[in-house]
Amino acid sequence: MTFELMVLLGIGAFAGGFINGLAGFGTGLFALGWWLAAIPAHEAVVLVVILSLIGGAQGIYAVRNAIDLPDLARFLLPSFAGIAVGFLLLEYIDVLMLKLVVAILLVFFGGYFTFRRNLPKLQVRILSVDMAVGAIGGVLATVAGLSGVLLTMWCSLYGWPKTRRRAVIQPFNIIVLSLVLLLMAWRGMLTSHIVMLTLITLPFSVIGTQAGIATFQRLSDDRFQRLLIWLTLFSGLMLAGRELAVRF
Repeated sequence: MTFELMVLLGIGAFAGGFINGLAGFGTGLFALGWWLAAIPAHEAVVLVVILSLIGGAQGIYAVRNAIDLPDLARFLLPSFAGIAVGFLLLEYIDVLMLKLVVAILLVFFGGYFTFRRNLPKLQVRILSVDMAVGAIGGVLATVAGLSGVLLTMWCSLYGWPKTRRRAVIQPFNIIVLSLVLLLMAWRGMLTSHIVMLTLITLPFSVIGTQAGIATFQRLSDDRFQRLLIWLTLFSGLMLAGRELAVRF
């Protein structure tokens, strides 16, 4: 492995780790652009899942006292059904088109709220909507590796403290991606080369995640809410750009 490839892997791991530590999601959106220039796409996707779990474990520890299991279950339990549905749909879905649709949704959502002076502060909880968000998140995790996208958008609308948002998004992503990793292992995708790539990128990912967590702890609740909305917009633009580049 050349020095240039190791630099690309390290930068991607740090960037993905930082954004995961800061917001609780987004490892792949911010790391893949670097990794796809260094390793095959299927290896990059597996590496995203592994480092998302490693970074997520650190993030969960930072908000461990704010985790509310009944609140999390509203999203998490339906996601299991979504994962099963997504697995059944893998052969029939145009993943590139699905990612473009998700990217457009992210751009419109993030763009609309980014330029509003007053941020949304929803207070009323609707169980059926929360369950639908969780189920769709499970489908997106299986078919496109985008487990936290819809949940992050939905949680950014509530008038919650930053730790409560994080205490829903981060455990959801960890548990859903753990199931996805088990599916990858079952399909024989965890090779010795993946282990080597993980060992190379792990230190950069941990440093980035810790830097992101330190930044998260300094943000106010309103700034964290606005950050999530900005990241939604930016994630949509990055996802659309990458998928359009692949298609055209």
